[in-house]
Amino acid sequence: MDYFKTVVPSQLINERGSNLVVINPGSANVRIGFANQQVPFNVPNCIARHVKNGSNDGLKRSVQDQMLNKQATPVQELDREKAYDTIASVLKIPYLDEVASNSVPRKMGTVEGYASHQNRSDTSFTWTTVVEKKPKSSFEVDTSQAILSEREMEKGAESKPKDSHSVLDGDEFIFKEFICGEEALKISPVEPYCLSHPIRRGHLNISHHYPLQQVVQDLHDIWDWVLTQKLHLPPRDRNLYAAIIVLPESFDNREIKEMLSIVLGELNFSMAVVHQEGLAAAFGNGLSTACVVNIGAQVTSIICIEDGVALPTTVITLPYGGEDISRCLLWVQHYYQTWPPIQTNPLAKPIDMLMLNKIKESYCQIREGEFDAVAIVHSFDETRSVGSHKTRLSALNVPPMGLFYPTLLVTEEYPQPSRPWFNDYEDMLEDTWHMELSRRPDMADNLYLGANNGLNMWDSYPVIPSRPKKDDNLGLAEAITSSILSTGRLDLKRKLFCSIQLIGGVSLTSGLVVAVEERVLQAIPSNEAIDTVEVLQSRTNPIFVSWKGGAILGILDATRDAWIHREDWIKNGVHPGSGRKYKDSFYLQAQAMCYLNS
Repeated sequence: MDYFKTVVPSQLINERGSNLVVINPGSANVRIGFANQQVPFNVPNCIARHVKNGSNDGLKRSVQDQMLNKQATPVQELDREKAYDTIASVLKIPYLDEVASNSVPRKMGTVEGYASHQNRSDTSFTWTTVVEKKPKSSFEVDTSQAILSEREMEKGAESKPKDSHSVLDGDEFIFKEFICGEEALKISPVEPYCLSHPIRRGHLNISHHYPLQQVVQDLHDIWDWVLTQKLHLPPRDRNLYAAIIVLPESFDNREIKEMLSIVLGELNFSMAVVHQEGLAAAFGNGLSTACVVNIGAQVTSIICIEDGVALPTTVITLPYGGEDISRCLLWVQHYYQTWPPIQTNPLAKPIDMLMLNKIKESYCQIREGEFDAVAIVHSFDETRSVGSHKTRLSALNVPPMGLFYPTLLVTEEYPQPSRPWFNDYEDMLEDTWHMELSRRPDMADNLYLGANNGLNMWDSYPVIPSRPKKDDNLGLAEAITSSILSTGRLDLKRKLFCSIQLIGGVSLTSGLVVAVEERVLQAIPSNEAIDTVEVLQSRTNPIFVSWKGGAILGILDATRDAWIHREDWIKNGVHPGSGRKYKDSFYLQAQAMCYLNS
């Protein structure tokens, strides 16, 4: 610990971070990078696979989980309208009946061309090219090189072709086997591809149409593509690297086990360790005690940290996030009749969701009064070129208020399928507790427990709920208040209410900090002796703070006992007697905070 107090943090990161890869998967995006990088690569966590003719009925759907979608029921639509009117009263804007009475649509026009620098966001995308040149056989390559040499000699250096393909006619093109990341979201629906999201709403997206084996394979291929194409880390070199997996609190034991199997098995890392997203966020901002509120694309999670230790009983997950706000933005514009007469369907066309997310990030904010803005929206019709439409969007302060009134968001459009697979709440290590474990050469005597002794090590650990508390209709302010009050101690509750940390992309919404402070204060029961609520400003980008904290946790020696070696995992799962267990992220020693606070 003396070394941690004297070393310069950047020096420590450079020394130990070059062979560490940090993987922080979310529902919509995965953040991957070397621990000594400033920021990771932020890639949509999705993959589109080429569907061959006649296979699986052609997979008529272009998005894997579209079979799960359903529209809002009349009751849900009524609840949404009531939520809007409640928000209208708070924000001092017209009620829905007043909006409906104004039946004259707003003026809008088609824009042939516009200067992107004059707009707050560029929502123009182009369809992804899904074909590539067919690889040549060795004979064809030799022939091509011979032709090139002969022509170069005849025509001289000045006529040397820029591309070897240009001298050969009849290049054959084939469909790419799969496409990952944002390019996968921009594939035209008419192309023979099926888009899959391996993680949905904070869980593996398992359904009757999307089995576990395919989910795991898709996750592997996405992460392998990022590692190879972005980090330039090929499979043959990964045994020289260790992986830090920063996972959301919503993941179950078996889901965590699958993640470890991907990283230590298929991706071939030498070691891995799992840390919680909330705890990593606290480390990333140099906080020892905080209430971490992570507002992601599809899930909002809350967890309290005390002295560098996560409190599992405080975890609450809410099944809504930034994408729900984007869809709500579209609903509001349709109600106000401000949206152009184009077919915008973020559920069927992921490229439409990309556009809505850009508009939301650029224009939506929380403020009182009527709030309109002129924006450029686009129509993505696979049979025509991309169309640009200039329009005045209305009530842009309403959608983000759905965080406090979740019935406005109608999150049922991505319903959770019935998955008995998740009823397996047994600890993933239980099958190794009653077997003779092989002893590693570097294992100390006091760590080797032999057979049937592994349970003793965890006797002092409290029971961790297999799945966090979840309430679909609980607003953000009430959820934060409930999480903090569950800690019980007045001194800790006061400290946590003054140490709220907002992370995730939605936390960048203008006006959200003030709204959270005001509404959490109002949600605290009158019998609680608490009169101050404060949201702390993030010291780093809220989108990457958990990833950065994971890098710090992986570098600190205090976490070394939690590392899992690849050979241990493949042979026995985990050695419980060696102190390597993924749940250790709940109980990291607070002494590591000395490094951050020194």
